[in-house]
Amino acid sequence: MTIFALGVNHKTASVDLREQIAFSPEQLHQALPALREQTGVREAVIVSTCNRTEIYCHGDSKDGPSSDLLLGWLAGYHGASATLLQEHSYCHTDADAIQHLMRVSSGLDSLILGEPQILGQVKQAYQFAKNQASVGGILERLFQQSFHIAKRVRSETAVGENAVSVAFAAVNLARHIFADLAQASVLLVGAGDTAELVAQHLTEIGVQRLTVANRTLVRAEAVATKFGGQAHTLGELPELLPQADIVISSTASTLPIIGKGLIESALKQRRRKPMLLIDLAVPRDIEAQVNDLNDAYLYTVDDLQGIIEENIRNREEAASQAQSMISEQTESFVQWLRTLDHVDVLRSFRQQTEQLAQDQLQRARNQLAAGKSAEDVLAEFSQRLTNQFLHAPTRMMRDAGAKGDFQTLALFQQIYNDND
Repeated sequence: MTIFALGVNHKTASVDLREQIAFSPEQLHQALPALREQTGVREAVIVSTCNRTEIYCHGDSKDGPSSDLLLGWLAGYHGASATLLQEHSYCHTDADAIQHLMRVSSGLDSLILGEPQILGQVKQAYQFAKNQASVGGILERLFQQSFHIAKRVRSETAVGENAVSVAFAAVNLARHIFADLAQASVLLVGAGDTAELVAQHLTEIGVQRLTVANRTLVRAEAVATKFGGQAHTLGELPELLPQADIVISSTASTLPIIGKGLIESALKQRRRKPMLLIDLAVPRDIEAQVNDLNDAYLYTVDDLQGIIEENIRNREEAASQAQSMISEQTESFVQWLRTLDHVDVLRSFRQQTEQLAQDQLQRARNQLAAGKSAEDVLAEFSQRLTNQFLHAPTRMMRDAGAKGDFQTLALFQQIYNDND
């Protein structure tokens, strides 16, 4: 049996190519059955995210699928150039394919090392394929073991513990300073992509009081509505700042929009209750002089960048530990596959010998029914059955003797001299 992992990701293909061969949920309903119809494909799972599209499948060793067949099917399904796809794709088989899936599930193959979202995406792809009756015993066990090792990597290493994006680093900083963010009031200044990502991280860790202030109210409302917050314009900052425990700013302004005087006034209204201010903008949104104020704690992108670089180093060290765990799990799965091959050989051998016995038994019954003596029938039955059982081994021993294959001869001697 053979396991394949074929696809493209952020390291091998451009965004344009990744978009071209991505599968929508609607497409997967037709794509999985179509993939299963390809020669030798017995089980299949398709993982499709913004950063990767991958096909995992299992087929028989003799008449199973080839990498060219799978790549041709993927290109044909999306109307893409097979030549271009081949240049920017990868194909892993057996142990390499097993290890690749475990690395993907554990976040070791992600754009951001150790990011946790990919595990949920792989689980979703597996469950979808299972609901489509596209998962059998081999991929069932493979994906379950991949989920198991991903959880171990997450719990036993630090690969996902440290922030490596500016947005997440800002939220992580706030989480370390405030004991209970659920009770904190957060003001986002700006409503661009960075602010939206910050809002997502904040809601994921339980922030309930979120306000978004932006130059245009429409954009502020779009972000605020998505995360259950309130929307305002930048002109309302003097009224909003005194209510904010945490201010995270990320606008595209060329000049600071939050000055020292504005924060000094806010602190007076807060009766000196401390404020955390995180400026993610370049150029800065918040005047550097704010740091001169008591009870105002200002962090900039440069401050966070040092944290991020250290965290990346920590993640890389943890990834090395995680890789060792994945290698062990891969070897364990490969050993299990080998036992299946062994079981298949035994099953085939028993079926063949049982069929031989049944054929000779039926011949003996026919002879008895024709009136032949039981003694003659039994003697012929025994002789014919023995000859058929020994035909193949005898031929192999003769060939081994003629070729001087003493290893094979020694193996036969061990088999037939073992009376225990």
